[in-house]
Amino acid sequence: MANETLNETVFGLETEFDGTLSFTDNLVITGKFKGTIDSTGLLEIDKTAVCEVDKMSAKVITVYGRVKGNLEASECVELCRGSKVIGNITTAALRISDNVEFEGEVSMIDSMPNEDLFSVVSTEYKDAFIIKGGEER
Repeated sequence: MANETLNETVFGLETEFDGTLSFTDNLVITGKFKGTIDSTGLLEIDKTAVCEVDKMSAKVITVYGRVKGNLEASECVELCRGSKVIGNITTAALRISDNVEFEGEVSMIDSMPNEDLFSVVSTEYKDAFIIKGGEER
């Protein structure tokens, strides 16, 4: 497998963005963001950042700053020391450090076993679609 390198974009301290943002690589926000983020990459909210979102979705979301709005991460959300989040979190894994302000609900999702359907045992793949209580997704 080739060595894969992801680009990293930084929205600086003086950057203010209002709207819908989509990206596939890595993004670090250090300024102000208002709107919606839809990503398959990695997202970092710096300690200087202030974000007000309808929804923020990415593969991994790491928060050092302030976020008001809902967060969705297919792999992990990490709330780091000193961060403040007001909103609901939906993710497969959650890490919350000491000294974090969080107000909202958390919904844990099952991660898919593997994207290669032919390498997964059928019962393992089927189990990924079953929600607790017997309902299917």
